[in-house]
Amino acid sequence: MDASQQASAVDLKMDLKLYDTLTREKREFRPLDPANVRMYVCGPTVYDFAHIGNARPVIVFDVLFRLLRHRYGAEHVTYVRNITDVDDKINARAAEEYPALPLNEAIRKVTEKTDKQFHEDVAALGCLPPTVEPRATEHIAEMKTLIERLVGSGNAYVAADNILFSVPSMPDYGQLSKRPLDEMIAGARVEVAAYKKDPRDFVLWKPSKPGEPSWPSPCGITAPGRPGWHIECSAMSWRYLGETFDIHGIDLMFPHHEDEIAQSRSAFHTPLMANFWMHNGFLQVEGEKMSKSLGNFVTIHDLLKDWPGEVIRFQMMMTHYRQPIDWTRQQTEAAAVALDGFSYFTTTAESNEGQVSPAVLSSLEDDLNTPQAISELHKLANEARSGNYQAACDLKLTCVFLGLNLRIRLQDMLKHQRDDINETKIEEMIAARNAARKARNFEQSDRIRDELAKMGVVLKDTKDGTTWEIAR
Repeated sequence: MDASQQASAVDLKMDLKLYDTLTREKREFRPLDPANVRMYVCGPTVYDFAHIGNARPVIVFDVLFRLLRHRYGAEHVTYVRNITDVDDKINARAAEEYPALPLNEAIRKVTEKTDKQFHEDVAALGCLPPTVEPRATEHIAEMKTLIERLVGSGNAYVAADNILFSVPSMPDYGQLSKRPLDEMIAGARVEVAAYKKDPRDFVLWKPSKPGEPSWPSPCGITAPGRPGWHIECSAMSWRYLGETFDIHGIDLMFPHHEDEIAQSRSAFHTPLMANFWMHNGFLQVEGEKMSKSLGNFVTIHDLLKDWPGEVIRFQMMMTHYRQPIDWTRQQTEAAAVALDGFSYFTTTAESNEGQVSPAVLSSLEDDLNTPQAISELHKLANEARSGNYQAACDLKLTCVFLGLNLRIRLQDMLKHQRDDINETKIEEMIAARNAARKARNFEQSDRIRDELAKMGVVLKDTKDGTTWEIAR
């Protein structure tokens, strides 16, 4: 049986269902070609360190990448995640951080630093590298080819050294986000310009300002220029995945993905750009929108100083990818406790003696239901705790499959996380609680017990006295 037949056999054995934003339904995933499953995910714009909101789609689509590799074979899955290295935000950050340098040199310093940090951060989160990671500035030729096609077909036009996509030229524009016309105009934050034929029209190419990155312009424009944001992803997905591919994802539904669809479908005259559009929910911190003004803006880099990457990854997986997530310290600690338990119960297990849990796979095949998958991990952990060696091996291998490195030792971590906790203090509090119990001051006794619980200390009262341990 060749690779394609093997993939087809797997496909028939159990269904993989994914929610498609375009059709607003969860439906069976069948790749265009089981021997060449193709996925494109919009990558970072490298002007600043990635924050935990950026971490979510990276982890979500890494889980999907792992699942697709498991089903169809690693050599039959192509995952493309781009790097945007030409953008107004990059220009502004470069001018701000390196005002004494020529802009192009400053841009290079910014992008090199943030690109390096991004890759270090996502590797610490347990994410596999994508199959291909193209940079926008290395694909200007493909962008210009698409732009010239769009102008030639009447879907774009030249105005004042800009090239703009004509939104009215695509009658079903807006099917992905399904926004009313007035919301599309307001939400796109497009530049208001007299040379536009329609206020919704968006830039494919624009003239560069002095000192900015620039390339010879397409369509006979003499002034040098640079690409707009949306055309970059259309060009790079086409270059590596073709005119139509299987999955496109991240959280940028409007205007970015809406405009990508318009460009690609118009350039290639195809009914679809991707068969599935997947979008993750947004993230807030402790019940509030994350922002620098609120002081709750957290980068992956800073979070990794306090927590191992697998804790952050596990915490992300505790919420279904399509739901909003509230990032709280309490949930981070809960993730650490769970991983510590998994680590403890698999100490003597060998992953090469286990199998990936069918129940976990079944959960992931239901639109990446990671909360249910985690529930199945806990079931395995309970079996392992009861002395089931095979369950321990299966748990260990399944965690490896999910990108979770079982090396957490919670007691060591809590000593780092909670510097106010030490054994002497705990013993003193337990002695005070015992004295309160002896005096029948149960209110005081309960108060001390609750304080210890908040510190992660679990008490066990026996006839021989009180013992304690850090909660798992």
